[in-house]
Amino acid sequence: MLGPILAGPVAAQAPISAIDWLSQSLPTAVMRPVEPVVEPPVARGASRPDVEVTPLNQVDTASVGLLGSAVTGFPETLWAGSRESVLAGLMGRLDVDRLPAMQSLLYTLLLAEADPAADHGSAPVLLVARIDKLAELGAVEPALALIERAGPERYPEVFNRYFDLSLLAGTEDDACARMDARPDLAPGYDARIYCLARRGDWRAAALTFSTVRALNVLPPSTDTLLEMFLDPELVEGAPPLAPPARITPLVFRLHEAIGQSLPVASQPRAYAMSDLRNLSGWKSELEAIERLARTGALPENRLLGVYTERKPAASGGIWDRVAAVQEFDTAMTSGEPQAVADTVTAAWAAMREVWLEVPFARLYGDRLAGMDLPGKPARRTAFRTAMLSSGYEAAAMKMQADGPEELFLAALATGDPGKAQAHSAAARAVAAAWAPDARPTDETRRMIAEHRLGEAILRAMTLYSRAAAGEWKDATEALTVLRSVGLEDIARQAALQMLILDRRG
Repeated sequence: MLGPILAGPVAAQAPISAIDWLSQSLPTAVMRPVEPVVEPPVARGASRPDVEVTPLNQVDTASVGLLGSAVTGFPETLWAGSRESVLAGLMGRLDVDRLPAMQSLLYTLLLAEADPAADHGSAPVLLVARIDKLAELGAVEPALALIERAGPERYPEVFNRYFDLSLLAGTEDDACARMDARPDLAPGYDARIYCLARRGDWRAAALTFSTVRALNVLPPSTDTLLEMFLDPELVEGAPPLAPPARITPLVFRLHEAIGQSLPVASQPRAYAMSDLRNLSGWKSELEAIERLARTGALPENRLLGVYTERKPAASGGIWDRVAAVQEFDTAMTSGEPQAVADTVTAAWAAMREVWLEVPFARLYGDRLAGMDLPGKPARRTAFRTAMLSSGYEAAAMKMQADGPEELFLAALATGDPGKAQAHSAAARAVAAAWAPDARPTDETRRMIAEHRLGEAILRAMTLYSRAAAGEWKDATEALTVLRSVGLEDIARQAALQMLILDRRG
């Protein structure tokens, strides 16, 4: 087996994903899991660790993160030899939609605490790129937590993002309080007027609006929107406003405030957070949680919590999906193999419709691995579900593989795909990454030697995304790089997902 070429903590991977870890570790005002995830202890001793305390106003925004090396497994030199513009470009172009293993790895990279990049200057280039990528994935709460850690007031471009994300998360009072103390931070006059009103100073908000209107500095659509927001009587009997040409979080919230909400589904993924503020109907919450769970922006426990909140009162579409999951969850609670067998295939099919197979597997895979289900379809579904769970290796050792495909998956899960026959071109590309002579390219090895580990991993992730789209040959190099730097668990998960989940469409 290929050994890691990087010595250091990266070989000891974090036991849970970055998002799961954050959901347990951040204050509930920032992260709101449906229920805590109980994990086994990972400490190897009871000695008191040395703790270095740094005042908040001394935090280096170039190295700021939420996850230290002990959690991520990455060295502090993760970005040290790279250029910020290169890293920002790789992050911005990387497409991990529907690629759960890559999503988990990306979150860990984005939230890692590490030394600044080689060319770090006065502008927060890499910090902004990390925040923007988190927002693109819909991870609004982690993005806000990262900004809080860095200090929202340090850079105008960071505060602008802090204000926008706060509006989507429903925590804009915090951003408005900071703006009240530092009016120069306001992203625009409209934001200042909104915050004055939000904080109860309607007179100052109206006066500022009148002054700004006289100066004619706001677009007509924003002017009208603010006028209706400040004077609700104007809304009564007025025709609905035309859809705005450009929607920002503030425009979105102002439309909501005057009772003319804009559709969330057509907005970027981060807007889905606005439907999880206990202000929308259950259907809107379901659609939002599915959209966010698809990119790993929220833990699967929150998905299950919304799915099982109440009984569906209708049928068709999302309601059939909810009903299938609820029936299966009830069967799993009962522990009756026949009941589970009768419901597992329908639940799995429902999750495949919305690309949520991996969150489903994380919820149920370990338990399914320990059940002897009647019927080949149920056993086949249970096997694939278990292979997508975090306990895939243990499942492979106790579940009976049926046929060449399952035999290869089981061999891969235990880290030795060479002992089974590769059944497809994709399987052959995967197996090559575990060949005794597999090694990364000289360029990748040079990057790692130059303290450009994060860059090398991002490039490998780009290769994997191409492989998952059907360019199987790229899988070998991508998985080889991940294995070579000690990310064996991520490499196996990524390989299993590529073979089980068809993401070529």
